[in-house]
Amino acid sequence: MPETVVPIRDMSQVEWQTRVDLAAGFRLVDLYGWSDMLATHLSARIPGTDDHFLINPVGWMFEEMTASCLVKVDIDGNILSDSEYGINPAGYTIHSAVHIGRPDAGCVMHTHTAAGLGVATQKDGLLPLTQMALAVIAQASYHDYEGPAFDLGERDRLIADIGDKNVLILRNHGLLSVGRTVSEAFVWMYRAERACRFQLSFQQAGAPAIEIPQSVQNISIARSKKAIGASGHRPIGQFEWPALIRKLERENPGYDA
Repeated sequence: MPETVVPIRDMSQVEWQTRVDLAAGFRLVDLYGWSDMLATHLSARIPGTDDHFLINPVGWMFEEMTASCLVKVDIDGNILSDSEYGINPAGYTIHSAVHIGRPDAGCVMHTHTAAGLGVATQKDGLLPLTQMALAVIAQASYHDYEGPAFDLGERDRLIADIGDKNVLILRNHGLLSVGRTVSEAFVWMYRAERACRFQLSFQQAGAPAIEIPQSVQNISIARSKKAIGASGHRPIGQFEWPALIRKLERENPGYDA
């Protein structure tokens, strides 16, 4: 495993905790089978700053990510960490766009999974066929494929397309989730990934669908929003995250190094 390089003594406690949470997010993404070797990326804004965020160094697998290896950059792409590793330029374009356009975006996750690509490549995208899909559809928007994201001009279109949603389906490319915290972004990604997987499972069966009436779709979306809202019985990520950390401690500890 590469050496860690960030001098912990030189950072605030809030930055260190953000690093720990994000490193846990990387390892959980891998644990759930959503990683893509060195491709894709997660980022987290450092609380108390307008333009500093953490992102993965090129050369580290998600399963081995640690708090101290993460690279700190600013919105202009300047690397602020004492690190021998660079960052993915497409990752910088995508993540800086969301952090610029969404001040509430504490964390951004982007994946290339079989299920996510399977749905992102379909003309009609995520279909309102299941309860799980409806909960995601209420928070989802789309961004057309423009090639590998090396053009900073794409940032304006990414910002416009995600709007105030928490899930962005990148057509022909993958999934992106946003949350105020790493836990929120992770659980939104989990929900989006699961909805895509269920859609593909149904489509592979080749059986006719039982369509959900529009009135019931509306009811389901409204109830889902209430249940996972701040005053609901299951605010997004709040109860899942401690359980996920316990799972990670059992199966792949060491992320907090």
